[in-house]
This record gives sequence, structure tokens and C-alpha cells, in this order.
Amino acid sequence: MEFSSSDLTQWKQSLSSYKPHIESLNKTQLIELDDFYRNQLPLEIKSRNPNPYITKSELTKLMQWKLTRGKWRPRLLDFVSSLDENLVKTSSQKAFQTLPDVSKAISELTVLKGVGPATASAVLAAFAPDVAPFMSDEAMVAALGSSKDYTLKQYLVFTQKLQSKAKELSKEGEPFTPSDVEMALWSSAVGAKSQASPSNPEVKINSKSRSTKRKR
Repeated sequence: MEFSSSDLTQWKQSLSSYKPHIESLNKTQLIELDDFYRNQLPLEIKSRNPNPYITKSELTKLMQWKLTRGKWRPRLLDFVSSLDENLVKTSSQKAFQTLPDVSKAISELTVLKGVGPATASAVLAAFAPDVAPFMSDEAMVAALGSSKDYTLKQYLVFTQKLQSKAKELSKEGEPFTPSDVEMALWSSAVGAKSQASPSNPEVKINSKSRSTKRKR
């Protein structure tokens, strides 16, 4: 799916296939972690109003989700696991309070060792999916053409593009958040990769069919 597409039906289909594509990766832990990140964590954070925050154990689990869904970098998990509990609480409180100023929010979170803009974006997306999308490789490639520059500056460009796309897709009455856009892009990329995989039965059948036709 092209990022430039304005076909709401196509975007909805891609978003609805997110969970099946999570399951298709055959990572049992990821299914549980994704449920935690998408459904449990947002409720836990918001239950702490009027000064919401994230705990160290929740941040550690969020990091596990991020690394399991993307590239596994255990050193980041070690850094987060060794953070001071109170520092995680106060930093996340400050970050949430600065929203919708995404730049300040990211800066408040990246004082934590092991937490870069991408991990910080995941924290913000859990709390405010209508403002801050997660900075995933797949969505970065789709929206910006590259996933190599994980800086605050690049995240702000990325966020602006996904916010604009979400606003565009919400014109027909149904809300589409920047986080929905990220999930749809991730789902589309994983689906495309799966279709292109040599282990995909459908691809094997089509390939065999083409080969048979050539022999004839």
C-alpha cells in the first residue's frame, strides 16, 4: 500500500489485518506483548490521572514489545531494566504533561538511558495515539523512504506526515489516528513481505504454475 493512497477502504483493510499479521510472525511472546501494549498499557497509564506516568516494569515490557516486533537489541533492554523507578515515573509524567508538544515530550523521555526517540515514541503512542505515532521501521520507510535516521528531527517530520494522513483519512466521519496509520503501514509491509517469501505456499503454487506453462 502506498503512503500517498487516499483509499479509506484500503487503509481500513490494512489496519484490520494488523492482528493476523502479528500472529503470522509465529512469535507467541509477541502476541501477548502486543495485547499488553495495545490494550492494557493505555488503560493503566490513564488510570493514574491527573498525573499519568509509566512504571519501570511497564517500560521494560514495552521495550520487549518493540524489540520483538522489530529488531532484537538486548542491550537496550538491559539499559531500561537498570533504570531508577522514580526517574522513569517523573520523566514520563513530564512528557505526558507537555503533549501535544511532541518535541518536548520526546526530550523528556530520552533522558532515560536506553530510551531513544523510537522507544520514546512508543511510550507517547500508548498514552496519546491521536497525537504521537510509534516510529517503526516499516512506517518510516513508507512515509519517508528511509528508516536510518532515528533522530528527534526526523521523528517530528514523520509525526507531521502521519498526523496529516490521519486527518485526511478521517474526513469521511470515522476517526483515524496517527497510530492507526502506523499500524496500517506496518501491517501492509509485513503482508507484502510474507507474500514475497519463498516459503509462502501461494507463491510456490504460482511459481510452479508459471514454470509449467513455460515448459509447455
